[in-house]
Amino acid sequence: MKKEETEYYKCPVCHGSLRLETDESSTDSIENGTLHCSQNSVFPVRKGVPNFIYPKKLSLHDSTVRDFYDGRAEAYDKNLHLTFKTHGEDEVTLRNFFIDQLELTPSSSVLEVACGTGRDSEIISKRLGAGGSLFLQDISQHMLEHCQEKIDKYSIRRSFCLSNACFLPYPDNTFDALYSFGGLGEFSDIKGSLAEMVRVCKVGAKIVVGDESMPPWLRDTDYAKILTTTNKQFLADVPLKEIPVEAREVCLRWVIGGVFYLINFRVGEGEPKGNFDFVIPGIKGGTLRTRYEGQLEGVTPETKRMAQDARERRKVSMHEWLDDVVRKAAKHDLDEK
Repeated sequence: MKKEETEYYKCPVCHGSLRLETDESSTDSIENGTLHCSQNSVFPVRKGVPNFIYPKKLSLHDSTVRDFYDGRAEAYDKNLHLTFKTHGEDEVTLRNFFIDQLELTPSSSVLEVACGTGRDSEIISKRLGAGGSLFLQDISQHMLEHCQEKIDKYSIRRSFCLSNACFLPYPDNTFDALYSFGGLGEFSDIKGSLAEMVRVCKVGAKIVVGDESMPPWLRDTDYAKILTTTNKQFLADVPLKEIPVEAREVCLRWVIGGVFYLINFRVGEGEPKGNFDFVIPGIKGGTLRTRYEGQLEGVTPETKRMAQDARERRKVSMHEWLDDVVRKAAKHDLDEK
């Protein structure tokens, strides 16, 4: 870890700046030390990799996932190609297609969440130039070590860290693109993790995520039963309800034999905006906004019929008639007081 990399990180808890403490005399790279925030959180740096995992005592789910991948990182990397072989797919072609959705340029700043052993990281690295940068995050130290071995041969600016996805140790509005394929389904807080991904990306950034999910139309087939017998993660639903409100231009497709989802979207600001204030022609009248914000308590059927007859006699919309009548009645009662 280079000393300058401390500027790239923030406390995953309070998002405050970090101060490096180390006994090493090197003016450039740091192998061991600690990072401190103003709220007294301390994060160790070991073998040049900062560990931002929070909380220190992980939930049972997160610790189980971490230990599982720590224990099989080498076998995972060695056998991952079998997923593509099962479905008659070319791994390199498909991974390149996934990364195409990021719309990278040589100068892009990219974060890969749950980078694993770096199979996608290599492809991303090849697309970045001297002005680009790649930040790689995982919860498993052994998976991250395999990724480092692959990526260290590239000359791009890069930085590795350990953390969980729902507490990302990066500043707001930092990245041009974010990628995470194959880990989302195992995050303990998918909604929180996607919200964190949006937080650390710039407005306009592309986010691409994906994982296993058998589509509904295949779940009763032998194809599905064979696959789900070995891997229950295929039974997970696509996390559409967890996608943040800032998502724009959302695209969902199924890939790798039609049993993995791939979602890509562009980061926007807050909720979408609409023109809700033009008058809608017709008997009902009003605007989209007044129909929502201007609702009052219901009236009896007889009163409703009388109001409809009165509106028709005046030749105005129901919105105009109600707004006028209610306003006059309210003003009269308020003036009496």
